[in-house]
Amino acid sequence: MYIESVPNRDSPPAILLRESYREGGKVRKRTLLNLSDWPTERIAGFKMLLKGGTVLPPDREAISIVRSLPHGHVAAALGTARKIGLDRLLGPAGNRCRDLILALIVSRILDPSSKLAAARALSPDTAASSLGAELGLGPVDEAELYSALDWLAVRQAAIETALARRHLAGGTLVLYDVTSSYMEGRCCPLAQFGYNRDGKKGKLQIVYGLLCAADGCPVAVEVFEGSTGDPATLGNQVAKLKRRFGLDHVVLVGDRGMITQARITEDIKPAGFDWITALRAPAIRGLLEGGAFQMSLFDDRDMAAITSPDFPGERLIVCRNHALAAERARKREDLLKATERHLAPIAAAVRRKREPLRGKAEIGLAVGAVIDRHKMAKHFELQITDTSFAFTRKTAEIAAEAALDGLYAVRTSLPAAALDDAATVKAYKSLSQVERAIRSIKTVDLHVRPVYHWLPERVRAHVFLCMLGYYLEWHMRQRLAPMLYDDTDKEAAEALRPSVVAKAQRSPAAVTKQTTGLTPDGLPVHSFHTLIADLATLTRNTVEIAAAPGMPFAITTRPTPTQKKAFDLLAVACTQ
Repeated sequence: MYIESVPNRDSPPAILLRESYREGGKVRKRTLLNLSDWPTERIAGFKMLLKGGTVLPPDREAISIVRSLPHGHVAAALGTARKIGLDRLLGPAGNRCRDLILALIVSRILDPSSKLAAARALSPDTAASSLGAELGLGPVDEAELYSALDWLAVRQAAIETALARRHLAGGTLVLYDVTSSYMEGRCCPLAQFGYNRDGKKGKLQIVYGLLCAADGCPVAVEVFEGSTGDPATLGNQVAKLKRRFGLDHVVLVGDRGMITQARITEDIKPAGFDWITALRAPAIRGLLEGGAFQMSLFDDRDMAAITSPDFPGERLIVCRNHALAAERARKREDLLKATERHLAPIAAAVRRKREPLRGKAEIGLAVGAVIDRHKMAKHFELQITDTSFAFTRKTAEIAAEAALDGLYAVRTSLPAAALDDAATVKAYKSLSQVERAIRSIKTVDLHVRPVYHWLPERVRAHVFLCMLGYYLEWHMRQRLAPMLYDDTDKEAAEALRPSVVAKAQRSPAAVTKQTTGLTPDGLPVHSFHTLIADLATLTRNTVEIAAAPGMPFAITTRPTPTQKKAFDLLAVACTQ
């Protein structure tokens, strides 16, 4: 039986209940009932019955939502992890430790938290999302997560080697940078005092270095004691690239504080690697004063290649960013004037007749507070006695510093035939990609801090877990770029840039996205964080009907246009 709508010429269509039957080898049909007078809702219910469905009584208790959990962000992140094979990189299927680590990686993107909070969020009774159910984890406690971290620590070398096979090849650029993160407590042997980048005075810290491919994709991370200097971390990375990853030749890109002459001589050259780095200001001043180049070179250009006997076998590309030079001159003058403005009341207090400021120590303390605030001590001549105070600018030193404004020099062992001057400068500037990765790992998205672990291997595993979280985020960002504020038209952006030395520009398409807040197809533009939050509003609902008690089923909400676009770009389904 079936319901058919039969059109009438002068009246609404007739709604007929019909059946098909065979007669004499032919298929015939007959009308059983005219349903034209039935309400539309009753006809729809009857159609459902004919299809084998169940019609619910018209009361509120007929259907109930037992539970509703955020699901869209889980489907997006977990689906992408499976799409890029991250789950297979971690280990074989059917391993609970692997599934727990995969859950922790995805959790770093969804809602970074402690292991205790993560255990609660993954367990069925206290779940914060559908992640635990998607992975079939069942009840989870923090002890299991600590055991999974220990398992990951053992697997780190193998996973990094697999990542290197994916993203690194012989002769490629390898980006390397170092940062630090403060620690909670004083029990971890890795936690030591050192150069603090977090502004947390009196906090112990760890140091870790991140290796990335040329496109900014993270490949490996290594944790060091908090007192380790940046250059001292480089030797381990060279050995890792050479022996563990089996790379005969790469071009190592690092900043001027990382790749020093000692590290080049002792680590990089013996490994047969090339390098791209930059010179410190004293070295540039030495080249200028030694006549290796003249400032008149930059009257009609912003880049010049030179050589120097102090750097045999190397190319030096000296660059001058005129806009940066003007900005630094302005900032220096502002700080000098601010320092003078705050020193003047101290000088007046010393000169006044009534209750003058006296004592060399007292005057020095007042002056020191001003100098520390503006960091201009090197540019002032201070004369302090028990009864007097005077200050003047060091004009010669200021002029010498101003001469180097906007000036930097990139040094490389690569010949120009392998990488020309502009490409070499661009390669050095690509360190901004590893700096972006570090910002994301530390603060923006993944929040490696605070670190509460005490055992060294668990601290290392925790940092590695956060790196894997960024690995997943990096791949998601590449796919979701049309919906984000990211610039997807790099060629147009480069065309607007007069030189590789000049400040990077955004393409017209990226500017339009930023100013209108809309994508070309009219959807709202998001940051990665807000898009994840938007996806989380797509929920998985556990539903139970009165006609079938004790037999709940799951149903997801219908995706919004924004959510559908995100799933299409990621090429994953909102239901796994």
